[in-house]
Amino acid sequence: MLWLTVAAYMITYMDRVVISSAAPVIRKEFGYSLETMGGILAAFRWGYALFQIPGGWFGDLLGPRRALTLIVIWWSAFTSLTALSWNELSMRTFRFLFGVGEAGAFPIATRSLSRWILPTERGFAQGITHAGSRIGAACTPPLVVWLMVSYGWRSPFFVFGAVGLVWAAVWFYYYRDSPAEHSSVNAPELELIQRHMPSASQAKHAVPWRGILSSSNVQVLCLMYFCYGYCLSVYLDWFPTYLKDSRGFNLKEMGFYASLPLLAGTAGDLMGGWVSDWIGHRSGNLRMARKVVAVTGFVMAAAFILPATFTKDPLASVWFTCLALFGLELTVGVSWAVPLDIGGDYAGSVSAVMNTFGNVGGALSPTVLAFLVTHYGWDKPFIAAAAMCALAAILFSRIDASQQLAAR
Repeated sequence: MLWLTVAAYMITYMDRVVISSAAPVIRKEFGYSLETMGGILAAFRWGYALFQIPGGWFGDLLGPRRALTLIVIWWSAFTSLTALSWNELSMRTFRFLFGVGEAGAFPIATRSLSRWILPTERGFAQGITHAGSRIGAACTPPLVVWLMVSYGWRSPFFVFGAVGLVWAAVWFYYYRDSPAEHSSVNAPELELIQRHMPSASQAKHAVPWRGILSSSNVQVLCLMYFCYGYCLSVYLDWFPTYLKDSRGFNLKEMGFYASLPLLAGTAGDLMGGWVSDWIGHRSGNLRMARKVVAVTGFVMAAAFILPATFTKDPLASVWFTCLALFGLELTVGVSWAVPLDIGGDYAGSVSAVMNTFGNVGGALSPTVLAFLVTHYGWDKPFIAAAAMCALAAILFSRIDASQQLAAR
């Protein structure tokens, strides 16, 4: 179950990073300005942000098996349709609808693990799933460049869309919404799961939206993730363009060096969740275990973004960015473990609310960055990202992962 979820996360990021790597070629063919391309990139982010809560609710209502199958088919279709765009409006529309489909991915995937993963394994599980997404993002730029050089910029969209359809078929065949429904789960395994997670055998109830939205814990979680989403979008959407336009790398160099910070982020994903679970298991203090790792990661990100921005050496900028992304991604497994910690059987809805705010930040980021670069140069967006990381560190210090959600 975990490895299928890792593959799903990988595909989500592969599909969304394709356009970032293809952006320089698309801009040249259609004559798009930096701000126009920023609007196209933001279209995905707005579809993704606005449909987080409906996506999480859809997964909680229909169950992860059917819900995730349907939305992966949806977004894979619009990944491929992006290649058929003929102007700015059509590309914005396809990217928005692609975002609508991907919106449910992380909340529903989180919900899919809520009945399978024990509490002391959740940080690692969320870390390794997000590591999968970053591996997918890291592998994508070189592959997209090769496909574009060989077959044109449209070919990667068709290839990556087909990969999603294959995954959807495998998921529907193998996954089950409850461990009790799966033929490969034996009696001792089922007893272990139900002993640690009684909700895994309980009937579903209405989602406690009032309890979720009125929780101060959830509110701070959302503000923290807004900061994270803004910063991540800077690197996912614009780092290849930054390397080419500001640091002087050619197209092939851009594809290679754009992947390195994402690989460093993958290591951060794996380490952050594992370390948090280890501290929680040894200390019995879940609040402290989540907080120490996440705050350290955000402080590290803020500290290394600045030298990455101001160094004159293009290669040094890449290496400092690797350290910054490692720190930023230390926080991810921990952040996504918190909805499991506090939300229980409603983890999909809690994580959807959190991810809505994260992706509002991500949706604002492309437009803000394009404006700042056009009027003030490339340094200002990265200074803003460092400030966002510092604020996120302060916010995470106030989150209590041991405080269960009150269903009222």
